[in-house]
Amino acid sequence: MVWVNALIQGILVGGFYALFACGLSLLFGVMGIINLAHGDLAVIAAFVALTLAPAAHVPMVWSFVLVVPLFALGGYVLQRTLLQASLNRSPFTTLLVTFGLSVVIENVLLEVFTSNGQSLNIGTLIADSFNPTTTISVPYLSLVVLVVAVVVLGSLQLFLSRTRTGRMIRAVADDREAAQLSGANYQHLFGIAAAIAFATVALAGLAYGMYTEFSFDAGTANLLFAFEAVVIGGIGSLWGTLVGGIVLGIAQQVGGQINPAYQILAGHLVFLAVLVVRPRGLFGVRAAA
Repeated sequence: MVWVNALIQGILVGGFYALFACGLSLLFGVMGIINLAHGDLAVIAAFVALTLAPAAHVPMVWSFVLVVPLFALGGYVLQRTLLQASLNRSPFTTLLVTFGLSVVIENVLLEVFTSNGQSLNIGTLIADSFNPTTTISVPYLSLVVLVVAVVVLGSLQLFLSRTRTGRMIRAVADDREAAQLSGANYQHLFGIAAAIAFATVALAGLAYGMYTEFSFDAGTANLLFAFEAVVIGGIGSLWGTLVGGIVLGIAQQVGGQINPAYQILAGHLVFLAVLVVRPRGLFGVRAAA
């Protein structure tokens, strides 16, 4: 039963990784941008909730009502200005720009909120769990995050495949010049994609703030886990991102069950193994000849 519990915890943690990696996968799949500030943006979302929710007298568990639309708007504006300007120069420029943005964000957060750890108070929900046996525990918060991840990824998949705007985003991602000749405004579509990516990273940041304490520099580790989930699942596959996050979460929990010191190492080893065996990831899309 101990190993069954490790498997369950791995699936639940994987849901958080998948939610965190969703925006990273979307930005790269649509625009070819590797956003090195992705983890820091999630931390900003947690700090924004910490500030806005009490001021607006909104329960912390409902803070996403305030934070997610704000981040969606910020994502659109940031893409149409800073990210698009760097993208017009070269993909390598976007790496430098997002790295610089990450450094600026961390230093601003340090100045404004200091280095003290913070957390989003959601009351007893953080400790409540379903316990079918004495060795198996299913935290309600983790289960909610997993369900949210599945709903977000499923909704995004339907949006990209069933709606006119979604299909135009896919067309621009496949062939920008051809899409422009068909009348598509690729900059506006890139802005919509960035808005969705920033909204999802806001959800991930709120989940992280409810899970545990966070500080100004908490984004780096989460960025690494999100990147590993995207690569394991396969770049360009949203459902692959979910599977990649779950595989990473299970590897970490099983490694931690063997020895607590092996928890993070086990995830890295699985990531490297997937790169060796399937460089495109488990569900990666093969590039056209």
